[in-house]
This record gives sequence, structure tokens and C-alpha cells, in this order.
Amino acid sequence: MKHLNKLFVAALLATGLTAQAQNEDNPWALSFGVNAVSNRFGASSEFGDQFTHFFKTDESWNVLPSVSYLNVSRYIGSGFAFGVTGSVNKIDKLVSRAPGTLDYTVYNPGDVTYYAVDGIIKYNFLEKSWFNPYVHIGGGYTWMDQQGNGTVNGGLGINFWFTDNVGFTVQSTYKHTFEDQATANVPRHIQHFAGLTFKFGGKDTDGDGIYDKYDECPDVPGLKQFNGCPDTDGDGIIDKNDECPDVAGLKEFNGCPDTDGDGIADKNDACPDVAGPKSLQGCPDKDGDGIADKDDKCPDVKGPKENAGCPWPDTDGDGVLDKDDKCPTVKGTAANFGCPEVTEEVIKKLNEYGKTILFNSGKASFKNETMPVLNAMLAIFKEYPHAKFSIEGHTDSDGSDKLNQKLSEERAAAVKQFLVEGGVAADRLESKGYGESKPVASNKTAKGKALNRRVEVKLVKTE
Repeated sequence: MKHLNKLFVAALLATGLTAQAQNEDNPWALSFGVNAVSNRFGASSEFGDQFTHFFKTDESWNVLPSVSYLNVSRYIGSGFAFGVTGSVNKIDKLVSRAPGTLDYTVYNPGDVTYYAVDGIIKYNFLEKSWFNPYVHIGGGYTWMDQQGNGTVNGGLGINFWFTDNVGFTVQSTYKHTFEDQATANVPRHIQHFAGLTFKFGGKDTDGDGIYDKYDECPDVPGLKQFNGCPDTDGDGIIDKNDECPDVAGLKEFNGCPDTDGDGIADKNDACPDVAGPKSLQGCPDKDGDGIADKDDKCPDVKGPKENAGCPWPDTDGDGVLDKDDKCPTVKGTAANFGCPEVTEEVIKKLNEYGKTILFNSGKASFKNETMPVLNAMLAIFKEYPHAKFSIEGHTDSDGSDKLNQKLSEERAAAVKQFLVEGGVAADRLESKGYGESKPVASNKTAKGKALNRRVEVKLVKTE
């Protein structure tokens, strides 16, 4: 019996993972549970008396307290299903009636082993409801110890569906034998069943809940409203009809976007983020010189096409034409686009200052004694009014990663704010925090931790 229980559990695990509603899409069902056997019904001579003790389980029901039946069935259409049931039990209560009387005796026949194999044809009512009654007929063979008889069966059952694929089933089956009940190997009896039912068998290759027979895209998960086809970008156009399936777009552009609203789909727009005429492939021409801004090195000033739309002056005389000079009124170098160079020595000096910035413990506020350091840094930043810098905050490993990351970001931002308030243009500065992720020394010593608590300054290269 222990091995039988293991078999039932294995069957449950094998089917419970793939169970679906039993119909023409999911035709298979597996049921298992407990059964009870009573011959009180068959021993009665009067029809009305056959039901008087139907629910008195302690009087005539034989119940094996274990998984004791298994049913496998297949849906065959129009509400009908065919299946086979195997069951076992122990009979320690039999009811006999003295001929010509209504006197009944319940006796123990000696723990008789009961086996049965039955075919069953069911007709289901209310198939789409959670409450699913059915009637059934069939036949089979039943053994009590070594003696057996064929039976003709019929009865009623109900499925209570918890989900589309899992339900609780109760069933009562009357098993009729045509032998004399006084000498029959197996007396007429009722067998009751109660257990769980799992339904399975449908094919859904992509696992999107839509069976392959209804799925227009059976190999890739999709949505029910699109018959199983995906709409990755959620624009209401299924991927197979969408020329831009990864980005939401418009129906008139076959699912592609027109970000700048200039009537040219982004995929055909050379400047998708800013509106422009079709003659320039969707790119603007702010100065009206006939050169698209993306190709015009001086988009705000008219210039000749042969000079890429720029005029020729060099106001500061540094050899860099104004069209290429990011600092046209201050002499610089061509390598730095006409602006003064920020040397490595300058960056090194800024970082030496950055290492000495003192913050209040666990906070992004400065200690009073660090103000001269910050003012010295401010003076250097003002010497290079067109250079861009990155302020980076770092911490030691004390505290959690999350808190250190937050603290490093706040401290870098605090330095940036000080510089902005001191007159440095905000668009020249960016701040970042790296927490404890980039140590320059060991966090196992106080000296190493002090070195790791730092602010670094880096020059942002521009093109």
C-alpha cells in the first residue's frame, strides 16, 4: 500500500504542472483519493429502505484511510468522457438480511481485500461552471479476496472546480451483480469516491495561455486580444505587422514613432528628435542657409556651404575659427577647441584639495575648517570658465553599501552646489557618487579608510 501511495503522489507531480481544462483542447483528466464500500443498499429488499442508512458511515461503510483509487479519463466530445478506475479497499463490515424479514446484521467477514477495475462513461452538465454535476454508467470486475464477479455500474458525481485545472470530485456508484445475494462472491454494493481531479493535455508551445490551435503566433508568447501574438512595444500593433516592434509608434507609420511630430517616421528621419522639413530628411535649418543643422557647424549663423555653414572670423586670434572655437573671445589651443587647456598639474592640485575636504561624520555638510580648501578650489575652477568637470564622491567601507552609495552622491553634490553658488556655471559641473566601490587604500586600517574618504575632480573631455 505504501508503494501505491507513492505512485499516486508521483502521478500528481507529473500532471499538476501541466494541467489545463478538460475539453477538446485539454482532453485528459487524472483523479485520485479515497473510496468507501457499503453493501447496505444491495441487501435491502424494499427500495425506500435502501437509502435509510446511506450516510451512517460507522454502521456499514468500509473505508481505507489512504489514497485508494485512481481514475484516468479522456474527453471524447459533446460532454462525454471515457475513463478507467482502479480501486482497493479492506472489507470489515458486511450487511446481511434474514430472508423474509427486515432484520439486518452487520458482521466482519475477516478483513477481506477488495479490488476493482471499472470502465466508466460520464456525461457532464454545466461544463463551464465551477459546479459540474455528471451521471455515469459502465461496468467492470470486482474481487473480494480471490473471488470475483462482473458488475454493471451507474451513478452520480459532482466536480467542484477550484481553478480551471484543479477540482474536488465526489461520486457514488452502484455496482450490480446478477447472482443470488445469499451465495454471491461479490454482493451488490455502492462504492463512494472523494478526491482531487487534475486536467491536462492541451498544447501551448509558447506558454502564453492560448492553445496552439487558436494561437496565430504559437512559438512566441503573446496576448489574448491579439490571438496569441505579441505586441512588444504596447502600441496596439502586433509585432509581425509592426515595422518598429521594440518602440511604440503610430498606425499611420506601421507602428513606428514620429518623435518630433514632423510627419516623418523616426526610422526615415535623419533628425528624429527635432522637427525639420522633408527636403532635409526631417532635419531643421535654424539659420536658413540651406544646410541642415546637423551638417551645419554654425547652425545659428549663416555661412557658406563650402565652409560647412560657418563664417570665417577668428575673434580671439588663437588660430581657431569662431565656428570651431568654443571660447571665441579667449585665446586657447586648437586641441581644446579654442579654449585654454586644463593641465594635468591643475587636475592634480584640485584632487589634492579634494582629499582634504572634511565633512561632518555620516553627513554631507562641511566642517568649518574645510572652507579655505573649498575656496581655493573655487578660484581654480573660475580660471577655466569653459572647461567641464566631474565631481566624484567616495567613502570607506564602514556602513552598508546602500548608505555609503547615498552618502557619496550627497557629498559630491554638496561640493558641486558650493561651486555653483560661488559662480561656476552649473552646466559645467556634474556630480557622481561611487560609495565604497573604488577604494585607493585598504579599508582595514584607519589610515586607509581616511584615504578612501575623498572627493576627486576629473576633466570632462568635450568634442
